[in-house]
Amino acid sequence: MELRSLKYFQSVYEQGSISGAARVCFVSQPSITTAIQQLESDLNITLFFRHARGVLPTDAADKLYPKAKEMADNAKSISHLFSENPKPVLLRLGIMRSLGAQRMSHLLKKITEKIDHLELTLVDPQEPCDARVVSANSVAYNESFIPIWQDNYQIAVPKSWPIAQQSSINIIQLQDMPFINRAPCDALDTLKVVMADASIRFQPRANIKTIEYAWQLVCAGIGAALLPDWQEILEAEALALMPVEDNRLIKDIGLAFNRNKENSLIISAVKEVCRSVRVS
Repeated sequence: MELRSLKYFQSVYEQGSISGAARVCFVSQPSITTAIQQLESDLNITLFFRHARGVLPTDAADKLYPKAKEMADNAKSISHLFSENPKPVLLRLGIMRSLGAQRMSHLLKKITEKIDHLELTLVDPQEPCDARVVSANSVAYNESFIPIWQDNYQIAVPKSWPIAQQSSINIIQLQDMPFINRAPCDALDTLKVVMADASIRFQPRANIKTIEYAWQLVCAGIGAALLPDWQEILEAEALALMPVEDNRLIKDIGLAFNRNKENSLIISAVKEVCRSVRVS
């Protein structure tokens, strides 16, 4: 019984399909199938029932899985123990401004856990890089795009304002409301057009670039702002978020990468992580 076969079994069990396991392990589907068949022969058991959408584990597979996972983890620990100077795996990741610290930290943590010996460098998305986390409308013609998050932009106002008690806000109520003007922001640009079409005046109180500063200025009572529904903003006690009636202001954020690199091992691993953390 080979450790590699147990590793392939573990991947099939976790992914629910031969194709998914092949993608995660960076091998061909026939290699996975052959390993599973050999394992079934060695143990004289059936591990999976095949069906149109993938595989279903048998009772025997349920029993084997925790043991196989333990053996694979132990083998990985032993390998790391005697790898004093492993060759680093280099990844340059372009990151757009204002992505949200909590969710971006979670994504980067998952990427570093996925790729052994990763040396990650974060750069501006306009710099040379292997892949970029950007908005959908920033994707270049030669790039593919995998969506990760969809931000729903709403009006944020200080909790001390009477209007904060409302569940939504009408476009007319934005007339001369003091605003934290943030640029660049596609969602805010769209809102300004809607306001102009309705002859509603946009009144800037402060001009800044990042969501993080805009959020704090709203909490300080300086003005309103158009902010995304990030978890940390939703949990902020000093502000209230309200959707603009009859207007859905959204931004899709995801992973962009050159189509020529789509099948490279490191991009495949990053794609797998992005799909696993994707919020629909």
